Parts: sequence; C-alpha cells; structure tokens
Amino acid sequence: MTEPQKPLLIKRYASRRLYNTETSDYVTLDDIARFIRDGREVQIVDLKTGVDLTRQYLLQIVAEHESKGESVLPLAVLTDLVRSYTTQANSVVPQFLSMSFDMLRESQSKMMEKALNPMSTMPGFETMQAQQRAWLKAMTGGWSGHGPNPDEGDDDTSVPANAGGSSREELDDIRSQLAALQDQLTKMNSK
Repeated sequence: MTEPQKPLLIKRYASRRLYNTETSDYVTLDDIARFIRDGREVQIVDLKTGVDLTRQYLLQIVAEHESKGESVLPLAVLTDLVRSYTTQANSVVPQFLSMSFDMLRESQSKMMEKALNPMSTMPGFETMQAQQRAWLKAMTGGWSGHGPNPDEGDDDTSVPANAGGSSREELDDIRSQLAALQDQLTKMNSK
C-alpha cells in the first residue's frame, strides 16, 4: 500500500508573499488553485507564528472565482452557508458538505469509468466477448497467434504450408481480416 502524499507546504511571509517549500519559489493564489485541481493537498502556514492559514486562503480562492463570474455555488447555497454560522445547524453543515462532495467525487469517478468503457455495463457484454474469442479461435484453428487461450497471447506464428486444405497465403489473408475485425471491435469497446 502506498503512503499518502504529504500536503504541499506553503509558507506565508510577513510581506504576504507565498513560498512553495518544495520548489523554493514564490507562488500565487492561481498556482495554489492549480495544485489543488491537480490533486495535491496544500497547507498554508504563517512563517512567523506557525498558524495554519489554509482555510482562509482556500476561501479567498473560492471568492475570487465566484467574483469573476465562475459561479459554482448557487445563491441559495451561499445564503444557507451564512445562515449556518448563526444557527445550531453549524454542527451538521460541515459533515453534510463533506459527505456531499465525497458522493460527488465517487459519482464522477463512476461516470468516467463508464465513459471510458460504455459497453462494459451492457448486459451480456462478458458473454459476447467470450463468444468473440471462441469464434476467433474456431476460425483460426487455434493457431492464430493466440495459443490455447486467446488472452494468453503466446505468439505461435508457425503455420503449416497447407493447413486444413488452404494455402498459406489464404490463411494469412484470413488472419489479417480477423485482426482487422478484432481492431474494429476493440475500437467499438473503447468508445
């Protein structure tokens, strides 16, 4: 099991400049937003006091995006967030938001998985693939370069000069046609 990556440590100097401790250079809020979009966790601390300023800077990034018209948060959500600071609901709001974003990430992950291989969710897809492999094996007499199990792919390219009454050229032609069909099926499966 791999160890989770440590958060990227950003130190804020008294001049309010932000210093990336990994690359030893100064960064902007846009850089920090990019790190986060790329999947990095960040931690921003005041150099002098050691106070964690991450929340403050993340809120600033959100506010800048919202003010530029890149609205992600509907007005009703922003209103409810403000209300949650003045009511007893503030104890459940963080858990609710965290769970909501966890579900969103999980849904996005599943959508991407389905988008990359849409046929995999089709009923009978595995059976169809097994039938394709069996048909290919039957058509090539088991010597199509796939060995006894097409998934193993042991590259046995030796073909008798007159296998099954066909000439070597005819067999090579059939092989290339089958390979083209397999490529087309693979392309269809990957769309």
